[in-house]
Amino acid sequence: MRKHIIKNFEELINIREDWRRKGRKEILEILEKGLEKADPEKAIKRHLKLKKDCIEIKGEEIALNKFKRIFVVGGGKASAKMAKAVEEILEDRIYKGLIIAPENVKSKTKIIEIRIGDHPIPSRRNIQYTKEIIELLKETGREDLIIILLSGGGSALLTYPADKLELEDIAETTRILLKCGANIEEINTIRKHISKIKGGQLVKYAYPARTITLIISDVVGDRIDSIASGPTVPDKTTFKDAERIIKKYNLYGKLPENVINRIIRGVKGKVEETPKPGNPLFKKVINIIVANNFESLKTMKREAKRRGYRSMILSSRITGEAKEIGRLMAAIFNEVRETGNPIKAPAIIIGGGETTVTVKGNGIGGRNQELALTVANIIGGNGRIFFASIGTDGIDGVTDAAGAIVDAETKREGEELGLSIEETLKNNDSYSFFKKVGKNIIYTGLTETNVNDLMIGLILK
Repeated sequence: MRKHIIKNFEELINIREDWRRKGRKEILEILEKGLEKADPEKAIKRHLKLKKDCIEIKGEEIALNKFKRIFVVGGGKASAKMAKAVEEILEDRIYKGLIIAPENVKSKTKIIEIRIGDHPIPSRRNIQYTKEIIELLKETGREDLIIILLSGGGSALLTYPADKLELEDIAETTRILLKCGANIEEINTIRKHISKIKGGQLVKYAYPARTITLIISDVVGDRIDSIASGPTVPDKTTFKDAERIIKKYNLYGKLPENVINRIIRGVKGKVEETPKPGNPLFKKVINIIVANNFESLKTMKREAKRRGYRSMILSSRITGEAKEIGRLMAAIFNEVRETGNPIKAPAIIIGGGETTVTVKGNGIGGRNQELALTVANIIGGNGRIFFASIGTDGIDGVTDAAGAIVDAETKREGEELGLSIEETLKNNDSYSFFKKVGKNIIYTGLTETNVNDLMIGLILK
């Protein structure tokens, strides 16, 4: 229990008032259950089983004696743990493997090589290691089996620029897209069209080998063509879609000239499109999601009920500006407290998804902390209400926090220190607020998974 959140569990519950201590403890322990459900090793082992000389996956049996060799490749925040699990299942049946993971991963493997790349801004080593994966796939043939492991973070870690583009073009484009307010599907639409592997293009190097892609979803709605920018999935987006996104967020004159030129040339039909549905490249590819946000939310709901709370899941597809979502969630919590609608207290309301922050200030923060601080501003002084939001990867924005937990007293504590929540939010400086107030930041460290964000509100009588 408290495998992830124990790092600062005592600090968060070490509060004088019994009701605050109890409320925070309940929220943190339920969040922990959600994180446990998203554990990559457990997820892989739930879906991939070895029975004699067959792999069983999603009810389908694949005879291993059909294949000469098994290769394992991939990338993402969860890829190291996924690789460890696959290796434990298949052992020395694996011929070669290589995955790209972020800094500070702790999972170790014996056969599958783990390369450390940079996230969220790709680096030269990301390109070098991705090239190594491509070269490995070029070794494969019709009688080989390839297992590809993908998770959130794969878009940055698996990077190979399209022709006439350089690392600097990709890195600067990533920086701009992450700050412009675009959602992950919009960001990945552009990424696919400036890459040689995204948007189904990795399959070009794997074909005609049999390919199984195991995926941990960090995309709202589990669109597999967007997770890690869909390197093994037919791409329905086009250069025209990329152009529309550039116009929507007024990115002309901001994105690198090489990137803009490529998109324009693509719209004119002068650059080959990404492979589309119906392309024979995908006939030998299976894409399977092994963990997602909704499974974690269901686990949290069961745990809340076990503890005696009325419980409901709002949605696993919550998106939009963090401040706007914060206002909405705070309104729901206040309604529950005052009217018993849509659920009577004591109640736990659970949600998931991924909000966005359009950065206008120069402060330090992240979407989960900004969301939590907005809730704190509205519920301030209004009874025994608690709220927490975390990124399941353990990273919120450019901070060392996973997210934050607040209650009806958080606003008052900030005011006693001369801090204004309104001014803090204007400056996108939620992390600084929580650091000064204390007892609100949730630290998990790198979790080696990523299934979007987990949000939980607790309303006591």
